[in-house]
Amino acid sequence: MTEGTTSAATEGDTLTRLEQEGEIAADYLEGLLDIADLDGDIDMDVEADRAAVSIISDAGSRDLQKLVGRDGEVLEALQELTRLAVHRETGDRSRLMLDIAGYRAKKREELSELGAKAAAEVKSSGEPVKMKPMTPFERKVVHDAVKAAGLRSESEGEEPQRFVVVLPA
Repeated sequence: MTEGTTSAATEGDTLTRLEQEGEIAADYLEGLLDIADLDGDIDMDVEADRAAVSIISDAGSRDLQKLVGRDGEVLEALQELTRLAVHRETGDRSRLMLDIAGYRAKKREELSELGAKAAAEVKSSGEPVKMKPMTPFERKVVHDAVKAAGLRSESEGEEPQRFVVVLPA
């Protein structure tokens, strides 16, 4: 087997595994929606080497907002429960991302802008900028935005008070 064939086979295996994670998660979440008597459609995808599952609704997402909670707290908890359900079925740790009613997608846009603004501030002042505490998802988005702006960043502190520091080049 050539190197290219091995790589393609590994990518295919990874994609199949991630699709399986998405299907397990979708089944779990559909059961949850039934129990909660909430309407929503499940959308599955693979993004950045992780399964991505979204719950969306045509009839306004007001009911789904209950599953997001204040500042996404319920969403984070549901994501962890869904990851546990996947782990129970596969035996493997899951890095699955869950989005409900577009909350995480909107948050990603806001955080990317915040990271870009912090990077611009550091470029102009030359001084590090400490940001407010964030969840791991939020920190990852900010780190990516800072990197895209050509700077570096680090996370400091202990959960749940862990935060990003944007550093000069």
